[in-house]
Amino acid sequence: MEIKTFEDLIDWTRQLHAHLAKCLHEGAEQNPNERAAALLDYVSQHEQMLEKAVAEFERQADPKAMHTRLYDYANHKPIRSHRTCETHYAELDFKGIAREIFDFHDQVMALYDSLIGKAEIPEAKSLLEDLKSLEEHEAMRLASQIGRMDDL
Repeated sequence: MEIKTFEDLIDWTRQLHAHLAKCLHEGAEQNPNERAAALLDYVSQHEQMLEKAVAEFERQADPKAMHTRLYDYANHKPIRSHRTCETHYAELDFKGIAREIFDFHDQVMALYDSLIGKAEIPEAKSLLEDLKSLEEHEAMRLASQIGRMDDL
């Protein structure tokens, strides 16, 4: 997907969460470790919720911010995710899954953070700050839940 505007960026982020949810769900069905499969299923549902939350940002965001050109995106290193599901998550253990999920969310937050400082209009900066805040909050919530699951 070519990212030219903030609207493109948000839609791309929504698609990343949707794709990750799909991959995690498929991995849960294939992972032979019951604990890892349960984590994959939980995180898949979490990513589906995040996809919906980001879609809500798309619907409610200030049109001025959404249509603002995004010039510095190309300078940011691309987010690494397993764009093809195949069996990647089915082969990971509990800790490996957690590591991958947090790495993904850290990359999204780093992208938003780098763009916040470069936003040219206040509406775009505010939108990015809100999206980063959503990602941070959900990552903390996920960390708490994964910690509880790990304690079991």
